[in-house]
Amino acid sequence: MIGTDRIDAAADLLWEHWAGGRRLAALPDSLRPSTREEGYAIQARLERRSAFPLFGWKIAATSAAGQAHIAVDRPLAGRLLRERAFTSGATVPFGRNHMRVAEAEFAFTMRVDLLPRTRAYSVNEAVAAVGALHPAIEIPDSRYDDFTSVGAPQLIADNACGHYFVLGPAAPESWRRTDLAGHRAVGRVDGQPPRDGIGGNVLGDPRMALAWLVNELSTLGVPVRAGQVITTGTCLTPLVIAPGDHVVMDFGSIGRVEATLAADA
Repeated sequence: MIGTDRIDAAADLLWEHWAGGRRLAALPDSLRPSTREEGYAIQARLERRSAFPLFGWKIAATSAAGQAHIAVDRPLAGRLLRERAFTSGATVPFGRNHMRVAEAEFAFTMRVDLLPRTRAYSVNEAVAAVGALHPAIEIPDSRYDDFTSVGAPQLIADNACGHYFVLGPAAPESWRRTDLAGHRAVGRVDGQPPRDGIGGNVLGDPRMALAWLVNELSTLGVPVRAGQVITTGTCLTPLVIAPGDHVVMDFGSIGRVEATLAADA
């Protein structure tokens, strides 16, 4: 395990690049994590730089195509920072976004804490801890020039490409009786054909993705807290975005969420 000083230095470097909209080829050899656990240790230091309690969690690479794209063999967990979270209808900064995509996601707000334990949480236990389901938009980004080649430990250290997040209104309670795996979402961005996907594109079912996140954190000794939001990964091929675009993700009976990208790039 790399030492505390190097973990802090790696987090400092990534935070400075994130805040400044700059990128680097990779972390220097002396600061580079070699395991997922080291990556998560660096990521945890990023949370400490936020002025607010943690807003929630995200999952990257919940589909086989997404994993292949960034050369990882399983999903990655990241943090949602409160100062980078918005509600539907907001104008979201665009800045120097490198990835330039928007993703449609099923997101859960937790009702009760789920604490770390040795036995894995079942899907039913994870869902029982949920207070509400929401449609959501994630606008990811990376601090690396080529995020497809740096590997899982460095991607995790870089907050699993976390950047901005938009939470839609709570869905009707009938979502609990809905087949989320088969549920369709349609994404639209100005001037582009609509693109659709289904909940089954995220680890087979958004509820399974939720349980994966809870158990990934549990193995790290990290609790999921009541009030935190867990967004489960894109259920459709990400849509290309540019400054000034209006993004709408329509989840039908679950609701819709929208945002405008500021024309500030």
